[in-house]
Amino acid sequence: MNPERIYKVLLGPHISEKATIVAEGTQQVVFRVASDATKPEIKKAVEELFNVKVEGVNVLNIKGKTKRTARGLGKRSDVRKAYVRLADGSEIDFLAGE
Repeated sequence: MNPERIYKVLLGPHISEKATIVAEGTQQVVFRVASDATKPEIKKAVEELFNVKVEGVNVLNIKGKTKRTARGLGKRSDVRKAYVRLADGSEIDFLAGE
């Protein structure tokens, strides 16, 4: 995989109530990923950027909702999320850098 592609696959962590519950219950972390990212690309990007071992990746496409505004109809953008299962003993802490 192209080294530049690694930085374009992961767009950032997805922080939500559900993502926090999943992270506490299992060894999973949720990321927003590029719309054309594949499971092997996501796995390799997480392993190389965070120095962890990845067991599996599940990908989810969420269609953007149509919303009414004062100027007519608008649409939220589509989102692709990846649930990354880490191996035992591996951990990603996003707050450690602060």
